[in-house]
Amino acid sequence: MIPQKRLVLSSPLLEIMISRLCQQLIENHQDFSNTVVMGLQPRGIHFAERIVKELREITGQNILLGHLDATFYRDDFRRRETPLVPNKTNVPFIIEGKKVILIDDVLASGRMVRAALDAMTAFGRPKVVELLVLIDRRYNRELPIDPDYVGMQVSTVESQRVQVEWKEQGFEADHIWLVD
Repeated sequence: MIPQKRLVLSSPLLEIMISRLCQQLIENHQDFSNTVVMGLQPRGIHFAERIVKELREITGQNILLGHLDATFYRDDFRRRETPLVPNKTNVPFIIEGKKVILIDDVLASGRMVRAALDAMTAFGRPKVVELLVLIDRRYNRELPIDPDYVGMQVSTVESQRVQVEWKEQGFEADHIWLVD
């Protein structure tokens, strides 16, 4: 059976959503001098880079950005038939005492966020961690993790997945699809 794809969101609404999320961050953080942003590998980094780029343009501040890979912190790491391939972690700063904004593209079960929280401890103990996601897949949570900032909530069933395509990945345009 051929998977069915339904378009959930594309440009220019995606740019509007990113601008709205940036305004919420500015409202809550104001001065980003004690705040860092960490994009969750692999797809959350593209979203994090877009958020930080816009925040820098609006505020004129140099907001620190890191890329975090939580592959080896996943609770299903050794339960898979094929080995997971890690991505590069690039966190060129210490997060001790900082406000951390963890960014991912899609929040589903919450297990990847839990793994990211464990992975972050290698870089210090943050003062506070906030979660910003582009898509919150309602009804799929396995852990009690909720985002602080949400681009859009999408109601899904377990057999569906959300596919985010970024221009930075080589796609012609940005698209968010619901795939059956």
